[in-house]
Amino acid sequence: MNRINPKKLLHSKWTAVAPVNREKHFMITDVEVDEEGQVIGCEIEAVLSKRQAQIDWRELKDDARWLQGWK
Repeated sequence: MNRINPKKLLHSKWTAVAPVNREKHFMITDVEVDEEGQVIGCEIEAVLSKRQAQIDWRELKDDARWLQGWK
């Protein structure tokens, strides 16, 4: 399980374990927080295609799908 500090999530880099459409490297470009300052979602951007998608930040904890940093 990947350990994630929600305060350092913005601009963090991630590698997809099973790339789709040659999109392997990603970066967090936006983080959504609620009124209490809790992270509720984030936007991830593929480095190769610049495609953006909204994901639940907790998905990044699954090391079967994501590796922290660019590998």
